[in-house]
Amino acid sequence: MSLYLDNAATSYPKPDSVYDAVNYALREIGVGPGRGGHRRGMAATRLVFEAREAVAALLGIADSSRVVFTHSATEALNMAFFGLLLPGDHVVTTTMEHNSLVRPLHLLQERGVQVTWVEADRRGFVTAAQVAEALRPGTRLVALSHCSNVTGSIQPITEIGRAARAAGAFFLVDAAQSAGMIPINVSSMGIDLLAAPGHKGLMGPQGTGVLYVAEGIELTPLIVGGTGGFSSGPEQPATMPERLESGTLDTPGIAGLKAGIEFIREVGIEAIAAKEQRLITSLVEGLRAIPGVTCHGPLPDEPRGGVASFTVEDTDPQEIGFRLDHDYDISVRVGLHCAPAAHRTIGTYPGGTVRVSPGYFTTERDIEDFLAALREIVGKG
Repeated sequence: MSLYLDNAATSYPKPDSVYDAVNYALREIGVGPGRGGHRRGMAATRLVFEAREAVAALLGIADSSRVVFTHSATEALNMAFFGLLLPGDHVVTTTMEHNSLVRPLHLLQERGVQVTWVEADRRGFVTAAQVAEALRPGTRLVALSHCSNVTGSIQPITEIGRAARAAGAFFLVDAAQSAGMIPINVSSMGIDLLAAPGHKGLMGPQGTGVLYVAEGIELTPLIVGGTGGFSSGPEQPATMPERLESGTLDTPGIAGLKAGIEFIREVGIEAIAAKEQRLITSLVEGLRAIPGVTCHGPLPDEPRGGVASFTVEDTDPQEIGFRLDHDYDISVRVGLHCAPAAHRTIGTYPGGTVRVSPGYFTTERDIEDFLAALREIVGKG
């Protein structure tokens, strides 16, 4: 038995089409977009454009030129924060955020940006009313994760977006645990900036990511340099997406990301969400039935993404993770999951939790086998 239950870190396995697309781009195209008018260069340019269109279609983005390719959600968040915020600006966020969002804001705080951290409840939720209360007349940005990577709690994004818009603030969503797994429409949800990794729910390779930038938002580039076109002057081009995409893009990675998104659209994101919901429901019910196990996060009737975190009474999460891996060949995540403030919020700091995250290719039998293994471990003490 070999079970992979760490999809919140990286989805695995990928659809076969993803592996094929990466291989094709490396072997048959071999170059980056915009780096030549020859047929290979044109093929790369076409591929990247089609991938941009695929991202836009999945996320309800009207203009695909507002989709920027990055190497990760972390880079996308840094692009957004450092490109938008200036000393004196005010940001509202929450205590449930990943370090990819927390650390850029912490650095910007040291440079004069003001940050309000809205305290989530013990299950990992904030309300739109809490966010609205934290807003000031000059608030520049509301920034938070759609779905917690620790508890799986899904925040009321549409309502929070309305509150931000009513106050004249921009709204940024970290979709690391939702893009590709939970339906997102940036227009109807009032999202101005969205960061997502390619290697999680979008089923692409590591080293890929996207940043959506709404029309009317002008970001100062995080990196400047060659863009493949607009070569006549020393200034960074003003045209999107080239303004924010300096250096040769990862054509094989983007090819794989495009294939991953095409797989999602073929299966249907609603079908993917429904399957993952069935799996996570079975997992949480099974965890709650094991004596000595505490399952953290949303209650059964509250919205939860594809993440379950638990602790075992009088047992270090590291030990549980080691025994699952060593004795049963089951891969899970243990510790603080790069979100220490979230663990302080739910009361699991400093030890953290054991995190289990099924994916689209996980089966009900996999969940049963995991729970059986955990019952054996807990029973042996």
